[in-house]
Amino acid sequence: MNAWLRPVEQPHSEQFRTMKKTTLVGLLLTLFVSPFAFAQESDPPPPEVAPTPANLATSPSDPSLDEIRVGSEAFVKAFNEGNAASIAQMWTQQGEYVDSAGNRFVGPKEIEAAYADFFGESSNATLQLKIDSLTALSDTAAIERGTSLVEVPPAATITGRYEAIHVKVDGKWKMASVRDVVVQTNLATQNLADLEFLVGHWVAEEHGNKIESVCSWVGDHRFVKRDYTTTNFDGTQSSGVQLIGWNPQGGSIQSWTFSPDGGHAIGIWTPTPDGWAAEMEGMTGSGAPTTSVNLLHRLDDNAYVWQSVNRTIDGVALDDTNEVVIKRQP
Repeated sequence: MNAWLRPVEQPHSEQFRTMKKTTLVGLLLTLFVSPFAFAQESDPPPPEVAPTPANLATSPSDPSLDEIRVGSEAFVKAFNEGNAASIAQMWTQQGEYVDSAGNRFVGPKEIEAAYADFFGESSNATLQLKIDSLTALSDTAAIERGTSLVEVPPAATITGRYEAIHVKVDGKWKMASVRDVVVQTNLATQNLADLEFLVGHWVAEEHGNKIESVCSWVGDHRFVKRDYTTTNFDGTQSSGVQLIGWNPQGGSIQSWTFSPDGGHAIGIWTPTPDGWAAEMEGMTGSGAPTTSVNLLHRLDDNAYVWQSVNRTIDGVALDDTNEVVIKRQP
């Protein structure tokens, strides 16, 4: 039992959903910056954006473009408050948003629904953006380009670029078209988000033996540390530690376990249809090589089943362990 674990959230479908969610992040976290303007009149046709000569670029003090800059602050504020309705009203009635995957959302209703869905999944997401250039195309049109940084707790980070065309409707700037590109998704932190389930206090008991585990984030949310203590039926105790994190070289979750007899083991985690499997290789404190496959099946938010199979020590096969239910403590 001392070399366990990995959370199980229907890994294949859950990982796929995370990817979808990240695309939506790129899509929705973009950074279309335009002030809150709520005019309902018909939208002017989107301007044709020709190559922009340098003399069209306006100074930072241009009052009209200053309104767009103020609008960018309002957009960030609404995003960080999870206010999908306010964000959607920054587009024209036929305004469009095209994400990095080519998905197209037209009009405030579709855009609001997309943001609401994202905020429902990631209510604590925060956005930062930087306007790299803001250029007037005419008295009623401007083009903006910039970069964004979105953080989705506990650890996902998405960096993107965007281009937004602003038009004036009833004297107020709104967005007619926004397109974005995800530049970088931090795969390490994206995958580490799956480990959030482990954080907490866990207990398992079998045949009079008890093992308690306390899991916590360490290394600026780059690793989960598991401190465990085993209490045997005769009252003797032993303890060890395990670190679980992302291995960028292998492209997988990996664990490092250090047992009380001075032994150690490394585990490579892969998804299974109903959970996770960790292929363990290590050695005992006396130097005997060990192998096993540790299986984890998540029952719900407060319990999972653990079992170790295909075990060997010094080349000799061992029986599989019983399945053990591990429960979260208050």
